[in-house]
Amino acid sequence: MTTELRRVFDEDAERYDRARPGYPPQIFEDLAAAGAPPPARVLEIGLGTGKATVSLAERGYRITGIELGASLAAAAQRNLTDHPAVTIVTGSFEEWTLPEEPFDVVFAATSFHWIDPATRVSRSADALRIGGLLATVATHHIKGGTEVFFAAAQRLYERYDPRTPPNLRLEPARDIPHDDAEIAASDRFGPADFHRYEWDAAYTTSEYLDLLLTYSTTRSMPRPEQSALLDGIGRLIDEEHGGRIVKRYLSELRLARRIR
Repeated sequence: MTTELRRVFDEDAERYDRARPGYPPQIFEDLAAAGAPPPARVLEIGLGTGKATVSLAERGYRITGIELGASLAAAAQRNLTDHPAVTIVTGSFEEWTLPEEPFDVVFAATSFHWIDPATRVSRSADALRIGGLLATVATHHIKGGTEVFFAAAQRLYERYDPRTPPNLRLEPARDIPHDDAEIAASDRFGPADFHRYEWDAAYTTSEYLDLLLTYSTTRSMPRPEQSALLDGIGRLIDEEHGGRIVKRYLSELRLARRIR
């Protein structure tokens, strides 16, 4: 399990808060339409600095957010100062004592894959009322945007990071399968429903390098190789793309209702 790797995000919470993008607003509209409108009680797992939490809170949800990293939790607390219906807990979801009153929604935005796969689905069910929703958001980097840049950047990854699979290329959204295996295998949830959203984000050279330093793979590289990779990517954006590139994302909302 990647228990230690998931802790790297807390090393630079301010960068994470500054560089990471938010989430498409339609995610929260579709969550409400699925039967969990505000002021539903939400348990958010791994809220980070509150990128999704703010959107939930602005819509009137009552939220308990649990975050492993103390620095990330502190940044989230700052970002959510104006939302008294949000309670932030520092700790791990796996070890946190669930309250007696169940939640209407368990929500995880780009964080569910960091939770112990042996227990994350069953423990989410334990936290929910019967009929409550497990709502997880996955984020994929997909084909699109400044495609020629990402093809060239991949060669730099292959050069400086031996963990990089050879000839790896970004896929279009249509080629990324729905991941419902753990829901289908559970006896606690009904079939999963999926909602997908494609969107683009533009980055200057400094903004994109900032973003890369929020990724666990980049942060865990040895420092010499990390510096060489970032220098190469920076030169590529500056010299070949005028200091600006566009990245295409796929956000996917997976919804599953607790049945037992």
